[in-house]
Amino acid sequence: MRVEELLKRPEGKTLEFKQDLSAPKNILKSVIAFANTAGGTVVIGRADDGTVVGVGDVLDAEERLANLIADSIAPGMMPEIEAVTVADKALLLVRVAHWPGPFYLKAKGPEDGVFVRLGSTNRQADAATLEALRRLHHTRTFDQLPCAGTDESDLDQAGLQRWFAHQKRPLNVSALESLGIVAHQGGRRLASNAGVILFGTTEARQRCFPDARISCARFLGRDKSEFLDRQDMDGLLEALVDVPKFIARNTRLASRINGMQREDVSEYSAVALREVLVNAVAHADYALSGMRFFVSIFSDRLEIQSPGMFPFGMTLENFKAGVSRIRNRAICRVLREMGFMEEWGSGYQRIIEACRLGGYPEPQWQELGACIRVVFPSRPQLSPDEPVRDVTAIEPVSEPVSEPVNERQRWFLDQLGQGVPVNAEGIVQRWGVSLATAKRDIAALRQRKVVEFSGAPKTGVYRLTANKEPAS
Repeated sequence: MRVEELLKRPEGKTLEFKQDLSAPKNILKSVIAFANTAGGTVVIGRADDGTVVGVGDVLDAEERLANLIADSIAPGMMPEIEAVTVADKALLLVRVAHWPGPFYLKAKGPEDGVFVRLGSTNRQADAATLEALRRLHHTRTFDQLPCAGTDESDLDQAGLQRWFAHQKRPLNVSALESLGIVAHQGGRRLASNAGVILFGTTEARQRCFPDARISCARFLGRDKSEFLDRQDMDGLLEALVDVPKFIARNTRLASRINGMQREDVSEYSAVALREVLVNAVAHADYALSGMRFFVSIFSDRLEIQSPGMFPFGMTLENFKAGVSRIRNRAICRVLREMGFMEEWGSGYQRIIEACRLGGYPEPQWQELGACIRVVFPSRPQLSPDEPVRDVTAIEPVSEPVSEPVNERQRWFLDQLGQGVPVNAEGIVQRWGVSLATAKRDIAALRQRKVVEFSGAPKTGVYRLTANKEPAS
């Protein structure tokens, strides 16, 4: 990239601007963070407001900076330091490659002096991040390591046989070791971290990886103030099958006439969602505690969030270019054996192509500290005369989705029309459906502005609006 273009970009994971060398420790932290995370460039001679101020004696500054890096950072590194001229101003460019470290500031030591890059900031590495950096020196990834305190009895043998039923080879000890589901430690066979995460018994998963689960939620509007439906899924492999079902029952359908046939078009691309879900499970950082997967459905978007930033040495630009850097070798191997994953590094292109062919907006990837979020904008209505039908307003086993209002909703409107105060609990008692289903019925009517809620959350009441539609 040309220097002029570089100067126009905002600071981020791989770019930092400094006005001068007056705060050398901050520059050293950036160099360390870039080397530990994904590489990057420090530009010296640009002010915070974007003004190119230049460096006075650029040759002296270059020598001083080189000596600072050599004397202050361990292990030793040799970043490329280049003097360039822009608009008659001399700048210093420090280009740092990603290397297996961890690199640290000598003055703070190998425990407290390690920094990583999160967004546009340098953060001191916590214990889990420091351990992940150290593992880069080894051939085994975290998921391949033996899971302390377990043995083979902590694996769900029936589940293993069920998931690998299509395999022609026998699922014996040798096969489990080859797949990385079982690991050796001190002459004993233990379940690996991957084995427990994917195939552990319920007790073993809750004991060792309580956060390896997916929480799904459907919200009323554009924020998380009111739930309509929620479901927690503990088994990640089962969740890869069940999450799409949760999404399907909580998102909308649009009708499109194709020749003489009517087609139902989903609000989000099923192919793109599947790819993102599989990618999230395959590349999450399971060494992090207190973080789990989230699937959040709003009125205008769907978000999938997974724990862990991009693997060290990886950037969003690398991901979009098809570069593959595997964080979990055993988990990826299992997902490929089962047919969930295809070619490594090709997922992004499949996602974009599926959205393009289906007329969906492209999803956006966000690296938010120690997690990654993928945001799917809601699909625009196909055309003004093609109505959108809200699946969340219909119980899947009851009325067909083509009804303008279902029987429960019609009863609810009739009650309000007669002045009878009624709410979601009233639908539950009258029709014997779940509270979530009743809330979805009312939410659909509110979104169509047929009814409105007046008063405080606990004491307020529903009432018909002036724009009430016929309950036909």
